Amino acid sequence: MKVVGRAVSTIGNRMLIIQCDAAQLPPLYSEVTDRRMRTVGKILDLFGNVKAPYAAILCHEKCSIRPDEKLFAK
Repeated sequence: MKVVGRAVSTIGNRMLIIQCDAAQLPPLYSEVTDRRMRTVGKILDLFGNVKAPYAAILCHEKCSIRPDEKLFAK
């Protein structure tokens, strides 16, 4: 498991925006989990600056991730 990034904000009920580490960018459509290893959703898009990228995650259910919570990729 590697750290994908930290949650920044939510858009609507099911879209989550996270700030990624540029050195450890995950591939598109990879599964994202929280610290308890529960599946949160899939990465749909990577965008933003090359040095500080962001990722858009489509959650499987209503997003209950708090800001600044770490997320991981399988």
